[in-house]
Amino acid sequence: MAEIARLTGHREWIDLDFVERERTPESAMALGIQSHVAGLSLSNTVDLLDSLGVQRSRKAVHDWVQKADLQPESGKSPNQIALDETVIRINDQQFWLYAAADPQSNELLHVRLFATATTALTEIFLRELCQKHDVESAVFLVDGAKHLQTALSRAGLRFQIHHHGNRNAVERIFRELKRRTSSFSNCFSHVEPETAENWVQSFARWLNATN
Repeated sequence: MAEIARLTGHREWIDLDFVERERTPESAMALGIQSHVAGLSLSNTVDLLDSLGVQRSRKAVHDWVQKADLQPESGKSPNQIALDETVIRINDQQFWLYAAADPQSNELLHVRLFATATTALTEIFLRELCQKHDVESAVFLVDGAKHLQTALSRAGLRFQIHHHGNRNAVERIFRELKRRTSSFSNCFSHVEPETAENWVQSFARWLNATN
């Protein structure tokens, strides 16, 4: 039960509207969702609930996280956006995690998993980001990746090339994500890509709530 202390705090960010005829108390469900998203394995989350007198299976906890469909909140108006990508393994394949973060608040604005990293997929990511947030006047901070720069130019969005400074915000978030998934060896096993993406988005919602 490593780092149980980090699992304390409010859980109002967890929307349990999906619950229908669920025999588990909502407080226990919220704790289970928070614990797994914060980095506990399904087995350790089940053990934690069992210590509180709530006996549920790993599948039950997994289903709670998936059904909650947690996402970073919309409607932000950042001045700067750190944009980057990193590799996440799902089973024996590599996927690219795209992330946009506000370096001033350290909040994740949008995250997606793609099978590869291309200009076309970056454009899809940016369109979704623009639909969720007011980013037209923001300055995007990127590294030297040409597909990121090309996609931003095509979208008419301003960007600056930064290798350090405020762009480090999204890199810090990537490090936190990889540390949190250490129980998965930074690899999602025996899951579909959609399931892994849902977990990552739930993680983003949790991380924003703890800032």
